[in-house]
Amino acid sequence: MAGCFPGPLGSTCGEILVVEVKLAALRQTRPREYLMRFLFGGAATVLAGLIAKKFGPGIGGLFLAFPAIFPASATLIEAHEKQRKNKIGHDGTARGRMAASIDAAGAAMGTIGLCGFAIVLVYLLPRHNAALVIGAATVVWALLSVAFWELRKNRIFGLRACLRVSLSVLSRLGSGGSDHAAARKP
Repeated sequence: MAGCFPGPLGSTCGEILVVEVKLAALRQTRPREYLMRFLFGGAATVLAGLIAKKFGPGIGGLFLAFPAIFPASATLIEAHEKQRKNKIGHDGTARGRMAASIDAAGAAMGTIGLCGFAIVLVYLLPRHNAALVIGAATVVWALLSVAFWELRKNRIFGLRACLRVSLSVLSRLGSGGSDHAAARKP
């Protein structure tokens, strides 16, 4: 498909990249690429663990939110798209960057879901069964992530309106969180 459409950095004209799931791509990924993702993710997790051991779980938790797999995945997605276009004689640079940016948009929606996951844990974990709370938090993560992806995909909100709503919700939750945190102090 060709045409102009608004993007995160302004309007983009040219080919529109359609997001789809390709299970056959699992066979096309080389073992070296899986190893790269595994090592990068493992290194980020070990670093978060070391920081938590030295400075405590609160500080360590901040580093657990680091996108352990995303940086490696984004570069691999860009490289795969470039290779696909190069095979048919086209420069795949723009397409590769666009594919990586769509992956980044998905990561952003997942991050909103992760905020919901963390909020459920903070409020419910001290008083309820851990397995049930983690299960509920996972459902909240999935629902928020998918809902925000659909909102973005269907352009129900403009980017600014979506950010404004997200920040408003988070600020309300944050103000409630400070009261909750103060109530827990001895």
